[in-house]
Amino acid sequence: MFENLSERLSQTVKKLRGQARLTDENIKDALRDVRMALLEADVALPVVREFTNRVRERAIGQEVLESLSPGQALIKVVNDELVDLMGKANESLSLNAQPPAVILMAGLQGAGKTTTVGKLTRFLKERQNKSVMVASCDVYRPAAIKQLETIAGQTGGVFFPSEVAQKPVEIAKAAIAQAKLKYMDVLIIDTAGRLHVDADMMAEIQAIHAAVNPVETLFVVDSMTGQDAANTAKAFGDALPLTGVVLTKADGDARGGAALSVRYITGKPIKFIGMGEKLDALEPFHPERMASRILGMGDVLSLIEEAQRQVDHKKAAQLAKKLNKGKSFDFEDLRDQMLQMQKMGGMAGLMDKLPGMGNLPANVKDQANDKEVRRMIAIINSMTLEERRNPDIIKASRKRRIAAGCGLQVQDVNRLLKQHLQMSKMMKQFSKGGLRKLMGGMKGKLPMGGGGFPPMGGFPG
Repeated sequence: MFENLSERLSQTVKKLRGQARLTDENIKDALRDVRMALLEADVALPVVREFTNRVRERAIGQEVLESLSPGQALIKVVNDELVDLMGKANESLSLNAQPPAVILMAGLQGAGKTTTVGKLTRFLKERQNKSVMVASCDVYRPAAIKQLETIAGQTGGVFFPSEVAQKPVEIAKAAIAQAKLKYMDVLIIDTAGRLHVDADMMAEIQAIHAAVNPVETLFVVDSMTGQDAANTAKAFGDALPLTGVVLTKADGDARGGAALSVRYITGKPIKFIGMGEKLDALEPFHPERMASRILGMGDVLSLIEEAQRQVDHKKAAQLAKKLNKGKSFDFEDLRDQMLQMQKMGGMAGLMDKLPGMGNLPANVKDQANDKEVRRMIAIINSMTLEERRNPDIIKASRKRRIAAGCGLQVQDVNRLLKQHLQMSKMMKQFSKGGLRKLMGGMKGKLPMGGGGFPPMGGFPG
């Protein structure tokens, strides 16, 4: 997400290097570039105008601090305005109500409402320890109710059964009654979508809203629709007292126009952002962190939070203890590290959050993909337990068998063995001299381009 915008803004800042102060003249071209970058990112025109005007007002004539270049000074102005544009801070769900707290989901068909209900269920259960019931009022789309039942089973939510012959308002009322009987903390109600905004759809969801009086009314919108996402959100906002927006499919949107437009056009906060198809791929939307990612400065806070949730700390401690005893780093350890990295969003997810990664050459970014990680895991899975624990016994005949077992070539196996050998040497440095030595040894040995593979989650604080 935001790859194109990040690249354009980085180029703009480079042009300002060497200037003593930001003036109307030397910022004019930069602002033109910023405007074009935003328009190409499919940001709505009124938002672009407002944004560039505010940046100009704050930036012109600003003295550049001794420790900053003009480019960095402009970046700070742009960063602050991006944060203001997207909402200043994360606005969490307001669930302080007599249980069950009702969340009503609205949106067009295909935006990902039902999947988002599942993601939200998992989020509330795992991160807020809430009991959650889900109900579908979509009596029009074939198998919509069954889809929600399946998702509820995968996320641990309690499914309230409904039938296509029932009226949506009656389903919603019955679901609330059942949620009260079962002492549920939260009830999430999924509603029907249409291919476009129409009067019947709005009348129906308004009737459901009046019947259930939700504490949260969330509009779910596909971020890949760009400006249309903001316009559709406004149409729903005019019909319903929305409390927030959920942007879906953000991982497939290289532009990011919706994220920058929705708050300004609707006045409603973006509360969550969907970053993948998996049911755990829902992140609270933090404007300040998103602005940092747009400007290529990474999102280390989100990365740390992700590590705290996803990394198996028991395994990490065991690995550290093993290495400190001088034992070797084997293929089982390597596979554990790669699987933990995949849990954290894989190489693409990590690169998106690490500072400075936006400045990497395009060919390096292309090589840093999860396909290579999956190939490495497949090779390790093709080994016997003895081979994983004692790589030195892997000779020619074993290499052929391993390659055949995972459908790859012997040279792929050789490459992995070489990478593992490099990692083993680095891990020995870790056992002898701590993390600082290890990081020094890892310099330039990322898997992009054939060096070693960085361990993930193996170093408990």
